[in-house]
Amino acid sequence: MADRICSLSTSGMTSKQQIQCWIDALTDLCGKFDVDPLEASSLEGRINHTGVSRLKLCQIEVSQHRIAHTTSSSGLSDHPFVKILFQTYGVSYFEQDGRHIELTPGDCLAYDVSCPHTIVSPAFTRHEVVIVPKELLHERGFRFHKMSACKLSARTGTGRIAHDFVHAAFDEAAKLSPNSAAGVADTLIDLLLLPLREADTIVDCSGPEAMYVRAQFFIREHLRDPDLCIDQISAELGCSKRYLHMLFSERGTTVSDYIWQARLQNCRQELEMHAGKTITDVAFSWGFSSSSHFSRVFRKYFGVVPSSIHKAQHPSLPTAAR
Repeated sequence: MADRICSLSTSGMTSKQQIQCWIDALTDLCGKFDVDPLEASSLEGRINHTGVSRLKLCQIEVSQHRIAHTTSSSGLSDHPFVKILFQTYGVSYFEQDGRHIELTPGDCLAYDVSCPHTIVSPAFTRHEVVIVPKELLHERGFRFHKMSACKLSARTGTGRIAHDFVHAAFDEAAKLSPNSAAGVADTLIDLLLLPLREADTIVDCSGPEAMYVRAQFFIREHLRDPDLCIDQISAELGCSKRYLHMLFSERGTTVSDYIWQARLQNCRQELEMHAGKTITDVAFSWGFSSSSHFSRVFRKYFGVVPSSIHKAQHPSLPTAAR
């Protein structure tokens, strides 16, 4: 199963212990920071965090404080993350590269943790955070040299969808198998990048990386279509089938393999989490047109038959329902 939810609280500690505890917690999550409780006599905080594949999901609430990452405190390699922060309560003030950004409930901030920055919260705040290793974004067309902090809205549109998915992923993380967690993490990264892509902040709009990202998104949006094929994808993207084959072969796979592997990951996730669906229902809902073919490729990919997954997760179901 995926990581369990871990909790940390500074309650009952001395002021010095609270600050050190918070520094240690941040170091474990994404790198070392300076922590200052401002004029308060204590730092009351709580962090709940878990992992979904290689992503870290956090729910943080803390009294007034200031955190800072400076060039003198550690090297860039110690903070190789991009952080997506959803402000859910209170007001915070972010500063990086001379830019000053105010965060209120409903705001989302995406930024490069390795670049020196400060966050000041003059009163109690809550936020939900996704910590994303940079290497996971590189293959999706991430432009590190052009990444600057970006404030977005999580009140409507793609920002709200991304936040809702983050919240649901946190609640369900401990129930996911490693394979399901990997699929959820991929979907989560794609959702988090949607509002950033709309803001044109981190993804190059031209070149093979951008085309590969567009192909990934189109495929994942049409996975349930049994007629999804390379002709349809190349027509949508306005590129040749040969070029599309080249994009995927350079990454060690084929277009068809990427499609059926993505379908299989979604099928396994549904078999593990939805007791009311039969194996055939799940397979057909994700674009497979033959239950025997589905069982064959499922066993080849995961090393087990789909019925064993369904039975293990839902042992009380009658045989016919499996």
